[in-house]
Amino acid sequence: MSVVQPDPARENPALVKRPPRPSLTYRLVSALLVFPLFRGLFRGRISGCQNVPMQGPLVVVANHGSHLDPPLLGHALGRPVAFMAKAELFAVPLLGSLIRALAAYPVKRGASDREAIRTATARLQEGWATGVFLDGTRQPDGRVNQPMPGAALLAARSGAALLPVAIINSHRALGTGQSRPRLVPIQIRVGEPLPPPASRRKPDLEATTLELQRRINALLDQGLLTKRSH
Repeated sequence: MSVVQPDPARENPALVKRPPRPSLTYRLVSALLVFPLFRGLFRGRISGCQNVPMQGPLVVVANHGSHLDPPLLGHALGRPVAFMAKAELFAVPLLGSLIRALAAYPVKRGASDREAIRTATARLQEGWATGVFLDGTRQPDGRVNQPMPGAALLAARSGAALLPVAIINSHRALGTGQSRPRLVPIQIRVGEPLPPPASRRKPDLEATTLELQRRINALLDQGLLTKRSH
């Protein structure tokens, strides 16, 4: 029996906001760089776009195998996605300005960065989609192996829905230890949204986190099976 997932925006009209308009830099990079790379060089395909809520706060949760993942997700979902980035990157001339224009915000790796959590929560309250990689760092096999509760906590704090997304083959295109990209096909599969955890209690956060891991890895497996059948 199928279960109808609750829609936080419908239950709480205050959550319904127009998604913010991305900066000109964001739109130019997406149109002139990300689109040709994804669609042309990597023969990119997207499935499940009908599952993407186009307004209101949204926590986009994905596996992480490559530095390609953040711009690919922002392009594929059809609405801007703000991602955390290493704090030291913001001090690099030009790069810092660029990633700020792409809606990134800093996080101190290896520390419990409350400021980053507050920034992410504020973005969600403004109607942004905020991207979180469930492992927190790139995985050599591209799967979700050691999920962290950050995405569930953000959803619990903000009331935002959680959107599981699988990025297939990015770890082979430009994974850990690779200095040059390989032109392998990349596929993005979008799952159905989940409601936020019932509370911020550890058992609720862990249950939601494990369900996200299960769904994302299942989307990865479905994509690989589809690829083999063709």
